[in-house]
Amino acid sequence: MPVTLTKVDTFAALDECFTADLAAHTGGQPPHPLTPTRFIDLVEEVRDLLADSRLPHYEDASDDLDHAATCLTDALTEPDADQAALLAQARIHLRGAIASAG
Repeated sequence: MPVTLTKVDTFAALDECFTADLAAHTGGQPPHPLTPTRFIDLVEEVRDLLADSRLPHYEDASDDLDHAATCLTDALTEPDADQAALLAQARIHLRGAIASAG
């Protein structure tokens, strides 16, 4: 019998994979576990911090985080959206942002 992940399970997986790296940019300790909404808030907080730096690689990371936040929000709030595709896109943008920000 195939296992189907819910969006909450997927948000938990994203939280597990990315929260520590994101929180490192805020200078804070990573809170665990995060609700989906709080995870999106953290993504947006780091996006804004990196955008304010005006360094090119941080601006690239901020752009990726902006795209990730949009995908995450849509996956959480749009009932007719392809949530699996949106969460996969968010994961790609989160990885890109972490790599760009170094």
